Amino acid sequence: MASTTANGEAGKAKLHGRAFYESIGSPKFVLAPMVDQSEFAWRMLSRSFLSPAENAKLLAYTPMLHARLYEETAKYRESHFEATRPPKPAPNGSAPSPTPASSSAFAGEPLPPVPFLDGNPAFDRPLFVQFCANDPEHLLGAAKLVAPYCDAVDLNLGCPQGIARRGHYGAFLQEDQELIYKLINNLHKNLSVPVTAKIRILDTKEDTLAYAKNVLAAGASIITVHGRRREQKGHITGVADWQYLRYLRENLPKETVIFANGNILQHGDLERCLEATGADAVMSAEGNLSDPAIFAQPPPLGQEGREYWRGKDGKGGYRIDAVFRRYMDIIHKYALQHDPPIRRPLFVVGDDESWLAQSDGKDTEEEDGPARKKRKKDGGGKHEKCTSPNLVAIRPHLFHLLRHFISRHTDIRDALARCHAGDVPAIEKVLDMVERRVAEGLIEYERTGGKSAEEAGSEPNSKAEESEAPTENPKTEDAEDAEYDPESSVATVKKCKRPWWIAQPIVRPLPKEALANGSISLSKKEKKKQERGSKAGELDGRQIKKDESKTVEDELPRTDSATGIKEPTMDTTRPMATTDELVSG
Repeated sequence: MASTTANGEAGKAKLHGRAFYESIGSPKFVLAPMVDQSEFAWRMLSRSFLSPAENAKLLAYTPMLHARLYEETAKYRESHFEATRPPKPAPNGSAPSPTPASSSAFAGEPLPPVPFLDGNPAFDRPLFVQFCANDPEHLLGAAKLVAPYCDAVDLNLGCPQGIARRGHYGAFLQEDQELIYKLINNLHKNLSVPVTAKIRILDTKEDTLAYAKNVLAAGASIITVHGRRREQKGHITGVADWQYLRYLRENLPKETVIFANGNILQHGDLERCLEATGADAVMSAEGNLSDPAIFAQPPPLGQEGREYWRGKDGKGGYRIDAVFRRYMDIIHKYALQHDPPIRRPLFVVGDDESWLAQSDGKDTEEEDGPARKKRKKDGGGKHEKCTSPNLVAIRPHLFHLLRHFISRHTDIRDALARCHAGDVPAIEKVLDMVERRVAEGLIEYERTGGKSAEEAGSEPNSKAEESEAPTENPKTEDAEDAEYDPESSVATVKKCKRPWWIAQPIVRPLPKEALANGSISLSKKEKKKQERGSKAGELDGRQIKKDESKTVEDELPRTDSATGIKEPTMDTTRPMATTDELVSG
């Protein structure tokens, strides 16, 4: 079957399996599909830290799209996937001006689509488009609409959230292996591009192997395996089991292409995962949200430049003001289609500091006063609703990227919260605030000989944080801690911790820790087992329940809007830890 390009031209015959994987460059690293958060601008930001050669090894996924809605609703398509350039608005409300035809177009013939953002062959490939679905025909209809603008279509079989349970898709299809086969096989037989699938592990390795074989037999060219079960989410996310992935590698045909997903917090985890699992590539979701440069090699010692910071202990990372600035430049250039603003060089110690004392007074005025009054003054909910997927995603991304920063600088958190969705000028003011605060932090770090960063890290009073002493002269920037406890996140927090001006991962407390701090409670059945003398330490994720006051709606990924922000919740006793649900299945 021949594929179709974005310009409507016939392409090469459809490849399958490893031949297809090799045709897109055998990517080693994969940016995961994330609910409303792996959109074009974020993919471009993640790619921007890589050299051209490294970019060839990075595959990216779109956010999960709803197949039926995508097939049936033009408005949904326009607000989630911008593959072709929209027509230019015409003056005086007349019909939109058509895109200029190419010199080869004949009069009267439909104009070929002009590539725009998503899936643009010039800068957004390779790209897989992911759908959730439970109807083979709706899935095929939606997949045909995106096929000209991507390299493959992926079926989400891993989403564990309440909305997936209610809608009967994602991980809640895993009991219906016949339906899963039909969904994949229909695409395999009738779609011009390959089909892939992303699954979660089941209770046993044998069941997971049978599941994977069914997906592959249906026609999936690549299978991504998240090493967590469906029940592992939120407070009971726990650790992904790489042994399951190794088992699949050893028991599936050698030509099978497997992507591994889970436990990727830092760059060094990528190679560790590949070695432990034997997978062809490794996927990162939340690690990428915290640090979009996670796929890039750190610069050599002495070649850090202005964007990368390395401390006196040898540990380092990309500065959040640098990442924030890159992100906004991409928003200006691609989403808004104009040149980014002219910016001063990113501050490093030794530069002129006089700009730090300069203020136009307007920013201070806008930061003062109750947020409610400020919203009314700005027009509140009267702002036009923003529908661009790249603009809508800005605030959720910044709350995640700046997690450690805003836990310390709460005024900047509040300023970000006051920004309306898509209000780029307001976001630029937050960027200016962040750049000033980072500059002050760097100056203080040098003034105190690095002690200011240690003092900032010792503020929390939890036992876990108190036990974290700075590592002396580490051999590598993200070296493994010698003392590993599978029931504690303390060692992981210690390994990942950086000063607050550095992009760094958010570490989830493990189930036992969540139980100890009251985030989750045992079911009545588990309590009775304990009373009968059962081992208190053997917690089964299926027997742990969240606070009964939480509803299904609490599990939904909320779209950013003027009234709601998907702001990740911070564990106040442990600022390195998060209490959020997963953003990726």
